[in-house]
Amino acid sequence: MPLTVLLVDDEPLVRAGLRAVLETQPDITVVGEAADGAAVIPLVRQLRPDVVAMDVRMPLLDGIEATRAVLRTVQDPPKIVVITTFENDEYVYEALRAGADGFLLKRSRPAEIVHAVRLVAEGSSLLFPAAVRSLAAQYGNPEAREALDRAALTEREGAVLRLMTRGLSNAEIAAELVVGTETVKSHVSAVLGKLGARDRTQAVIAAYESGFVAPG
Repeated sequence: MPLTVLLVDDEPLVRAGLRAVLETQPDITVVGEAADGAAVIPLVRQLRPDVVAMDVRMPLLDGIEATRAVLRTVQDPPKIVVITTFENDEYVYEALRAGADGFLLKRSRPAEIVHAVRLVAEGSSLLFPAAVRSLAAQYGNPEAREALDRAALTEREGAVLRLMTRGLSNAEIAAELVVGTETVKSHVSAVLGKLGARDRTQAVIAAYESGFVAPG
């Protein structure tokens, strides 16, 4: 089955460029396009894409609110990667906090675009961990420690979360801790459940915002 992508950006040239890059890959299909976040929900329901590549700044409904709307109203929602011009943009961080799985710079090279879409779809590691760390340092929530304390992570779950913040995949975490990948998957699921996180990105944001891991 091909990996399916919905493109959402108010600039036709950006959509055309992303489509041209992604459709060079035999296993990726662009199933639709939209010029504003307001059109995302009906298209997601109709097309059922695996990934939505969504501009963070749009005139009617921006990528932050569109992300919240998709995750709130669509059953089994797609992965969402927001598209941005500047990686240190507060809008990007708010989109990640809202539930986006990662972000993609408009100036990215073709290979980086393909890699980002595949990585977000797979969900086994963090997209651009250094940039997420930097955003957390700039825009983090200093009151988040209480929520992490309530999560009551075990020592092993805490170790897994620390490795997740470094962007390690399940296989890399398994090698680091000398355990099986299935064991790591179980720990990751436990961490996400205890933190109330949709995915690794939200768990890593919680780790930085709470001070569990120090940015830098």
